Amino acid sequence: MTAIRTVFATPVFRMLAAIIGLIGCVNASIMPYQSLIGIENIGLSHAAFAAVMVLASAVAVTASVYVGILSDQKANRRRVALITAAIGLIGSVMMLGAPHPLTFILAHGVLIPIATSLFGQTFALNRLASQAFPTQREGIQATVRAAMSVTFLLMLLFWTYAFAQGFGVMSIYVTGAVASLCLVTLIMARWPKDGSTAWQDRPSGLRLSQALAQLARPTVSLRLLCLGAVASSGILYMVLVSLIFEQAPGRSTSDVALYVGLVAGWEVPFMLLLPRYLGHLPRARLILLGTALYICHLVLMPVLAPTSAIWAMTFVAGLGGTAMLILPLSYYQDLLASQPGTAAALMALQKLVGDILAALAFTIGTSLGGYGLTALMGGAIALTGAAGLWLLDHYRPART
Repeated sequence: MTAIRTVFATPVFRMLAAIIGLIGCVNASIMPYQSLIGIENIGLSHAAFAAVMVLASAVAVTASVYVGILSDQKANRRRVALITAAIGLIGSVMMLGAPHPLTFILAHGVLIPIATSLFGQTFALNRLASQAFPTQREGIQATVRAAMSVTFLLMLLFWTYAFAQGFGVMSIYVTGAVASLCLVTLIMARWPKDGSTAWQDRPSGLRLSQALAQLARPTVSLRLLCLGAVASSGILYMVLVSLIFEQAPGRSTSDVALYVGLVAGWEVPFMLLLPRYLGHLPRARLILLGTALYICHLVLMPVLAPTSAIWAMTFVAGLGGTAMLILPLSYYQDLLASQPGTAAALMALQKLVGDILAALAFTIGTSLGGYGLTALMGGAIALTGAAGLWLLDHYRPART
């Protein structure tokens, strides 16, 4: 509760929570339906859609790493945030105005992935602004992150109603564009001007090659691979959920929105409670436990989708997914304590690893045995990564 009060009482944290909330609106509008739009509406094959996923990851990670290192070098975080938000707005408007395979590839493979770097830079600023609240850092970060799950839930509840009223699936780009426009406006009006902050934000002084060398150290890279494997289960879930529900008897597009929204809704209270238990269990162990729960939901989703028991899986997914969503960010921040922008870029590198593994599981699983086998393969990959991270921290603890 102390961290929640701090967030509401401090302008910069309120602004960051609003930005994260708007990013949640964009994600909830686009992510659960991108596979359905790309494959069913636009006409891409499964392999072509998987290739777009890999392209998106490559673009996102390149942009995020460059942006993170550049913002640490020059401390020009406001300008970077404004540019990336504007690029995301262009991507949504393009899909709304001219849906076409080439437009889909450009928007979902290039523009929208570039805009995802805003998430990491928002938490880089959160890390810097938290210098005045060292004992509340985890709680503040969890509270700010919870804003995304709240808006994710609300937006998906909206789409549950809208689809039931007959709205077409391409309408998701309307809310995506509106939320992106609000992001641009909010950053212009409220993001602290570069060089005028109340906290220290010193340029790192590292050249690009030096900063990249930091990321290549085994201490960092091995943990990154493990966390990328963990993240692949969440990425695969977002790809599979609309396809599985589309095939399940008695399910519709509105059920997709309701299911994903309920998962996000359960994440909110668990995110707010999680920092309380960090002093009792190491992060790696919490990530392992959370991953084990999460893959139960992923593996059982194709089996339970036609039944009412599927709704119980939203609780399991929300509880397990919380550790996977919250803990990697602070884990990276402690690994690269003096480089918050570069540490934030590790989330994009993690997503690249996760996207590649999810794309492999999707391509192999759908070609050999359908969505059930795909989910099973994704669960095995994620559990292997979580176990590997726990073993690394147990036997080879990292120095910050």
